[in-house]
Amino acid sequence: MWLIYAILSAVTAALVAIFGKLGVKDVDPTLATTIRSVIMAAFLVAVALALNKFEGFSLGALSGRAWIFIMLAGVAGALSWLFYFIALKSGAASSVVAIDRLSVVFVILLAALFLGEALTWQTMLGGVLIVAGAILVTLK
Repeated sequence: MWLIYAILSAVTAALVAIFGKLGVKDVDPTLATTIRSVIMAAFLVAVALALNKFEGFSLGALSGRAWIFIMLAGVAGALSWLFYFIALKSGAASSVVAIDRLSVVFVILLAALFLGEALTWQTMLGGVLIVAGAILVTLK
């Protein structure tokens, strides 16, 4: 099931690049990112409500550690999208997305370093191919 969600994530991320590039054309990237984030938050609250995800939930139910890492993930995500929209403003969408997807390589390295995930030859080769692909897509 995770694979279906991952493919859906990739398709919707592609739509973000296209819609974002069209939307940021005449708008400041910081403002565009802010508007997008407010819309995302409202949409996700509506989905969580529709799926009864708040039922029985209290803010104290999360550990302090969970709060810290969720907040750090939120800040990192906000910075990622801000930098992404700034890059989309002046760069070609395909090039910006290719470089942005180097995040996979960073995740491979950071997951091995901090999460103890295996760094196999297949994983390393995949990372090298992703880097090579990003370079090929961005070359003029």
